[in-house]
Amino acid sequence: MALLRKKSDSNIPKRRMAQNTVREPAQSSDQNAFRRNRTLTGSTSSSISTSQHIQPDMLSARSHAHRLARIRRRIGSILLVVALGIAVLYWLLTQLTATVTITFSDPTITHSTDTSIYQKAINDYLGIHPFSRLRFLLDLNDMSQYLAANVSEIDSVTSASMGAISETDFTLAMRKPVAGWKIGSKQYYVDAKGVAFQRNFYGDPSVQIVDQSGAALQQGTLVASNEFLGFVGRVVSLSSARGYIVTDAILPEGTTRELEIRLKNVGPLVKLSIDRSAGEQVEDMARSLVYLTSKGQSPSYIDVRVSGKAFYQ
Repeated sequence: MALLRKKSDSNIPKRRMAQNTVREPAQSSDQNAFRRNRTLTGSTSSSISTSQHIQPDMLSARSHAHRLARIRRRIGSILLVVALGIAVLYWLLTQLTATVTITFSDPTITHSTDTSIYQKAINDYLGIHPFSRLRFLLDLNDMSQYLAANVSEIDSVTSASMGAISETDFTLAMRKPVAGWKIGSKQYYVDAKGVAFQRNFYGDPSVQIVDQSGAALQQGTLVASNEFLGFVGRVVSLSSARGYIVTDAILPEGTTRELEIRLKNVGPLVKLSIDRSAGEQVEDMARSLVYLTSKGQSPSYIDVRVSGKAFYQ
């Protein structure tokens, strides 16, 4: 019988024996904390969609490091934008003209000169052109034209540089007279461009132009061409080279193409034409004066407007 029982046990199929085997339940331990089909963060909540919504103490060390890196980048970007904004605002403040100061391009002009007139004129221009208060938008040529039309002794604005914050120092070039121009009781001066002005920062010119032409004169207007003023300058220079000092240059009545000059310690008035070379006329004048002096004559005028001839009376 024992032999039969043993045989009956061996006839049981091995597959059925395997199916009847019961697996023992896994024991809970720290070694089984991270296995397949388990949440690595330790949370099984279906409401957590991304790691950004997870509490820091629920993150792994690697996820926590990534999260801190993103926060640092965000803070760095904000600080960079703030720093750039501060730099731009500071640069705009350095370019802004809130206060006007005046200096002169010629150091011989005293700094004690009252500059309030020029400060007001510049502020008036900036009031008309508000964007020009930013120096990088300022048109110096346009400002020079405005100032020359309203304050005639200003020739140009040569530069606009930063002083203190929100302060701009404007450098002015003032007109330098080449001749005085007296009409009635008013004394005007004329620069090399032929522009008349009244306020002179330099010494009185050696030549005084006496206008008898009858033309009206206003400050800041063109009263003489460059050709005329250049002619006067050459006559003064050439006469000085021959020992004659010109004291007056007279515009005769009814013409602007002729010139009469009066010489120091010389009686006759000399008539010249700007259409003929100044050098030839001064040479004819000198020869005529030498001749008349040798003859003991003292005429009222000498006319050297015609080439090769001199008329006197």
